Amino acid sequence: MEESVDTATAILASAAVLLRERMFDDISYRALADEVGISERTIYRQYPTRAHLLAALSNWIEQTSFPLPPFVTVSDFRAAVHQRFRAFDALPAYAYVSARASAISPTLDTEPAYITRAIEAMLDVAAPTLNRRDRRRVAASLRYFSSAMFWARLRTGFDLDAGDICDAFDRAVDTVLAKLPDPTWAER
Repeated sequence: MEESVDTATAILASAAVLLRERMFDDISYRALADEVGISERTIYRQYPTRAHLLAALSNWIEQTSFPLPPFVTVSDFRAAVHQRFRAFDALPAYAYVSARASAISPTLDTEPAYITRAIEAMLDVAAPTLNRRDRRRVAASLRYFSSAMFWARLRTGFDLDAGDICDAFDRAVDTVLAKLPDPTWAER
């Protein structure tokens, strides 16, 4: 079983290396197998479809290249997302893979992502009086505005850099939080 984990990691690390040279769609299982030094069949065993490979690669990239700093308050959350957007600007090919993976149907765990759980925990502490429905709505909005997809849409659609995207993120967060019954908690 240990070899399987090592093989999977080697495949993902090699795919990340290949992303520096070409787009995800241009990385064939054959080229990936050659890069890793394994058979193409081994890659298919690990990742039966390109959607599986894309989702796994995105998760691996998120963990290795874009780890989200911990946050408890809304201010910490903003700072963590700003740091994340600057990291996306530094490695745009990786960020685009993450954005694309978030647009496909889930192929891996149905467990909520770390950032979703962290946002919900932040809201539980910062706004304990929020009802469950509003907390879920706010968490979903904040999750989207902090995502690689949001960054990618503003980067490609409007040619914005990380600084501009951080400004747009801050305005979006302010708008979401201002619509709540008691927005004063958002300043903490």
